[in-house]
Amino acid sequence: MKKLIYALMLPLVVVGGLVFANPEIGNDTTKKPFSKPRSVAERNAERKKWESTPDGIKYKKWEASPEGKKVFTSAAKIRKHTTAFNNMEAVVTALSLPPGSRLGFAVMVRVNSDDYILQFEPEMSQLEQLHSLKVNDKIMIKSHSISHAPKYSYPIISCEYVERDHQVIFKRIPKKGGC
Repeated sequence: MKKLIYALMLPLVVVGGLVFANPEIGNDTTKKPFSKPRSVAERNAERKKWESTPDGIKYKKWEASPEGKKVFTSAAKIRKHTTAFNNMEAVVTALSLPPGSRLGFAVMVRVNSDDYILQFEPEMSQLEQLHSLKVNDKIMIKSHSISHAPKYSYPIISCEYVERDHQVIFKRIPKKGGC
């Protein structure tokens, strides 16, 4: 009787081990293959399609408005600094953002006589140093990117590095596990 039980258990253990070792055996879901990069023509076609939607029309109106042109002009003034990841001297003008803002932790700064929103993605350990910023503090900032949104009257600088009085008070910590 024991031999019969062992003979029945052995295939059960082997099959169970294979199933747990390779979980794809039991799954019928098919994985999507990586999509190939879209061509310029495909991207332009998608953009044209989006521009005909209500959100696209609203964006195009904002882009052509004086407020939109001001935002793009301000962003262009510091584009070479963000592209080269150079230091930019800034002065903190406000510690809060305009009402209705949803950018997380950010402050208003002035760089070369233009106002910008300086957005941070701080870790909890970095918040204390960032909260020490005061209005009229002169800081050196570095960033790789600048963006804009119709909701805001100022370009948005995604800050990666801040220095005050030759001391680093913020340095963006790269996210773990990839991009």
